Amino acid sequence: MAAIVATILVATVVGVWAEERYGGRAGIAARRGLIFVLYFVLPPVTFFNLARADIDVNAGAGVALAYVALGAVTLTAWFVAARVLRLKRPAIGSVLCCALIANTGYLGYPLVAALLGFDALSEAVVYDVLVSAPAVLLGAFSVGAAFGEAAGEGVRERTAAFFTRNPPLYAAILAVIAPDSLAPDVLVDASRIAIVAVLPLGFFAVGAALAEQAEEGAIAVPPPLDAPVAAAVAIRLVVAPVLLYLIALPLIELPDTYLLLAAMPCGINTMIVTHAYGLDLRISAGAVAWSTAIAVVALVPLSLAA
Repeated sequence: MAAIVATILVATVVGVWAEERYGGRAGIAARRGLIFVLYFVLPPVTFFNLARADIDVNAGAGVALAYVALGAVTLTAWFVAARVLRLKRPAIGSVLCCALIANTGYLGYPLVAALLGFDALSEAVVYDVLVSAPAVLLGAFSVGAAFGEAAGEGVRERTAAFFTRNPPLYAAILAVIAPDSLAPDVLVDASRIAIVAVLPLGFFAVGAALAEQAEEGAIAVPPPLDAPVAAAVAIRLVVAPVLLYLIALPLIELPDTYLLLAAMPCGINTMIVTHAYGLDLRISAGAVAWSTAIAVVALVPLSLAA
């Protein structure tokens, strides 16, 4: 866990330094790196992990309720962003993506192992693959196509953008119909190593984005916790797990793993969707940075005490 935290801090600081040292070249490199992840890393990771997911009745019920909770979270985020804060469309899209995309992999897996034990990791994988992945592939990418400035004009262009800039979706479809033999242990393990290896790139992009916005006079480093960023952070860290808990309370005994993962901070994939579709980079980067910092401060002591 200490290594994860150190990687996050170092990668973010290096991203800020690189943008200040090399100007726009660092930001360009970060964006190209995230697009590379979108097209060449996420598809095999999605395929191999989803093809090997083991789902029982209890896990399936929890997953179904998690979808209901995510729907309620998304509606809450839209109401706050569009009706209360009256943000522009790209900013609304960023708040929605921050609410939808949780860091259930980079932070979720280590915290589940530390707090609940390694036996709970199988539940974590099921939640990550069946809840978090669709939230990105279907939910966040749809939001990007609908609200982004780079997604085209009109329904036809935005629909085309969803399908042409969402390669992990096709990997997920193939994984559903593929036999287990196409996902051997060695490739599943390699895919998980690959996605963990993306962690430095993701937070480098966060640091570069924050520094880039600071140079343009849009934000400072560290980013201010203004109303849109605070709303995105609160919805992701507080509203999401509370809604899941309340929805499941009268129906099932919700696995602790699911509740913990529902409380994870904004995921790095938020930055990928933001860059791919032209959402509000300031809000996305600020929410990822602040939610991660708050989660680390709140949860890491628990993992050390467990």
